[in-house]
Amino acid sequence: MAADTPAPRIAGLELGGTKCVAILASGPTAVAARQSVPTTTPEATLGALEALLAGWEFDAIGIASFGPLELDPARADHGCITATPKHGWSGVDLLGRMTRRFRKPTGFQTDVNGAALAEARWGAARGLSDHVYITIGTGVGVGMVAGGRPLIGFAHGEAGHMRVPRVPGDEFAGQCRFHRDCVEGLISGPALAERFGRAPAELADDDPCWSLFVHDLGGLLHNLAVTLVPQQIAIGGGVVADRPFLFPMLRKRLAESLAGYGSLSHWAAGLDCRLVPPGLGAMAGPLGAIAVGLEALDG
Repeated sequence: MAADTPAPRIAGLELGGTKCVAILASGPTAVAARQSVPTTTPEATLGALEALLAGWEFDAIGIASFGPLELDPARADHGCITATPKHGWSGVDLLGRMTRRFRKPTGFQTDVNGAALAEARWGAARGLSDHVYITIGTGVGVGMVAGGRPLIGFAHGEAGHMRVPRVPGDEFAGQCRFHRDCVEGLISGPALAERFGRAPAELADDDPCWSLFVHDLGGLLHNLAVTLVPQQIAIGGGVVADRPFLFPMLRKRLAESLAGYGSLSHWAAGLDCRLVPPGLGAMAGPLGAIAVGLEALDG
């Protein structure tokens, strides 16, 4: 791009289980507008987002949404949310609706894959080809990048729904509508509120409840480490935001779990730089939608 060529403006839509963010930006240092709307019914939520975009001028749209999503262009329901725990949202055609309404190049990805792409462009994963982004909020999402591209097989992964060993005596049944005590059913924000009788934001840093959280998240981290051996794992989302004390606990838990096995011993020796908060902080999600839109514009 020539020095005097204006950077493209992207209208980004980050759809979350509790709120959706509309952002108009070219990157983290060029944010022209940002506004949130509550995630209620599809018609109300998408209508509010469309009204915001109708007042903006932009070159492309990036949609980074909670899922599961159908990402395969060859399938009839490409661009739709599929069987989701979010009531009323299964089958909603996000991509088709926004494309028909605005007729701009439109990218479509999971929220966590979008955040991982944003971290690679502007955040803690710059220069890395293989990395993971985990968000822990209304749900637990895992975005995996390998060779610089989101890792997608028959469909995008749902690592937040894997099951992990439980602490002996922990009898919490789990909250996931599909799998009960998968990771999301144990440590998402709503699951923690039900499990501990109060919202995560109300837990003191030294509350012993965090040890269960670290144990269960540590199981997910172990499985990701031995499967992918990523160069970096970033953990964001509302549950861990402003909780830096959790990272030393998680690094210790993961190192103990890996137990010095094989080449993972060298990998684990660098956990201070390998298991980190997102470099973009709370903006990783909204900027993920911008990264998705830029990819759509690039073709």
